[in-house]
Amino acid sequence: MPRPLPHFDRRSLLRGAAILGAGAAVSALLPSWALSASPGVVSTLPTVSGDDIKLTIGHTPVTIDGKSQHAVTINGTVPGPLLRLREGQRARISVTNTLDEESSIHWHGLLVPFQMDGVPGVSFPGIPPGETFVYEFPVIQSGTYWYHSHSSLQEAEGHYAPIVIEPAKPDPVVSEREHVIVLADHSEMHPHLVFKRLKQQAGVFNFQRQTIAGLLAGKDQTLAERIEWAKMLMDPTDISDVTGSAQTFLVNGHGPKDNWTGLFSPGERVRLRFVNAAAQMIFNVRIPGLKLTVVAADGQNVRPIEVDEFQIGNAETYDIIVQPTEDGAYTLVAEAIDRSGMARATLAPRAGMRAAVPPLRERPILTMKDMGMDMSAHGGHDAMAGMDHASMPGMDHQAMAASPPPGMAPPRKRGSDVMGDMSGMDMNMLDWSKAPGVKKGPGVQMIAPMPMDRTGEPGLGLESVGHRVLVYKDLVALEPNPDSRPPDRALDIHLTGNMERFWWGFDGWKFSENPPPYAFRTGERVRVTLINDSMMTHPIHLHGHFFELVHGPVGHMPRKHTVNVAPGGKVTFDMTAEAGDWAFHCHMLYHMHAGMFQVFKVRPAQGVAA
Repeated sequence: MPRPLPHFDRRSLLRGAAILGAGAAVSALLPSWALSASPGVVSTLPTVSGDDIKLTIGHTPVTIDGKSQHAVTINGTVPGPLLRLREGQRARISVTNTLDEESSIHWHGLLVPFQMDGVPGVSFPGIPPGETFVYEFPVIQSGTYWYHSHSSLQEAEGHYAPIVIEPAKPDPVVSEREHVIVLADHSEMHPHLVFKRLKQQAGVFNFQRQTIAGLLAGKDQTLAERIEWAKMLMDPTDISDVTGSAQTFLVNGHGPKDNWTGLFSPGERVRLRFVNAAAQMIFNVRIPGLKLTVVAADGQNVRPIEVDEFQIGNAETYDIIVQPTEDGAYTLVAEAIDRSGMARATLAPRAGMRAAVPPLRERPILTMKDMGMDMSAHGGHDAMAGMDHASMPGMDHQAMAASPPPGMAPPRKRGSDVMGDMSGMDMNMLDWSKAPGVKKGPGVQMIAPMPMDRTGEPGLGLESVGHRVLVYKDLVALEPNPDSRPPDRALDIHLTGNMERFWWGFDGWKFSENPPPYAFRTGERVRVTLINDSMMTHPIHLHGHFFELVHGPVGHMPRKHTVNVAPGGKVTFDMTAEAGDWAFHCHMLYHMHAGMFQVFKVRPAQGVAA
């Protein structure tokens, strides 16, 4: 039976917070330890495979950290069954909906005919209650992917599961053991109530705001900075909307107390296939004591890169190789980007072993750089003499010249404002000349004055961790790009929103306002630049396509289906338009639900104006 909307109170939030507080050419590119032996697979997830697969969506109680909770499940489990396919097969998947509302399944990252993409109202009608829909498509790729609901907010209730597609040719990455690691968030609060609270009060789940005690201790912002940010109605600690105060963070459906364990034998190469299936949380992943070799991103092989930590946005996947040599346990840490909690698990030679769990690190704080106003990136204060002051209305440049801000130097370790004392700066964050194609209105709180490419940065809160963190610019495609033509045209898309009202959209439009879709010609190459005019990181997903991030060797640019766009940042990618109607949206579920959703409409050349 469907659950009623639960009662919401502060005590339940605090209780949740307490729980969480505690080939030869190819071979030459791989490290020596990744070149031999036969692969072996060990999985603790229920698995389905074959050419004719049956899935059932329903309501099921699940147990998380010893407590029974409600979930929307696939075949009765959270996550749903691991779907194992093989490149070259034709999949036929019958999905039966036993809910009392419409449901659906989207095959995230899979290149399928758009009619099989699974987005109600865009590519198919949805699956009504009590009915079955048969998805049928050729499998033309390999790698790590996942599937989930694209109806209502069911994804937040547990309607998600991983996909592993075996390659038709020998896999360049070899391991003796494999584990699929599905990261997620789960709340006892009904997701529609979560959304209602977000609409009613900005920062309702943020219990990590700056305090008087923090000010006296010299943490975070100075008093002058706090006053200026307050004038702009900006909260520098509003990182993730829904925090560990209202969610438990999961590994393969298990909470931190459950301590899911993946086994290994010392010396084995272990492939960890990470999927971030969280509705609203970005994770920072590390395994203290082990180096992480990244070998694939979003299912696409990349030249191996060794790091100590990586940030994984909602809907991204990463394949990692680790090689533990000690006969001991290691803690797998997936720390929430806002440091309000963590998902954690154990890698060990034997069941029952565990290692020390590191404490949560100090939560990050947003800076002027996250507003798209990092003067240091433009040569510091001296560079302002050559800037177009008219492009920054409301700023008192005379006051700045008389008293140069001390913060033009590199930012302080905790991330305090890169511009230092903001006295005398009256910020007008709505300079429409910076975004001529954006619809004006209350749904746009700010326009980033100086957005910059932040794909060489490790991600919010990871700037000063003292070890190597993966950045997008580390990624280089292992195989040649299938289409390396230069773009035919360019398109800018602004990511817009109003954090106080929890309105989100593209170019100032919420999807409910019926904006015109983005139009493309079949086969054309388009260079798209995403410009984040908000102070939230947005993981943006394009259905039915892989796009190439514009960096790295020409012909080997990394291919992805989802990309994090940092606050005040921009990301540029090239894409080849495929025929159909394709969803394009933020993969923060509540952002998408609030309007950050659009359609890429791709038609033959004669049907679309140039």
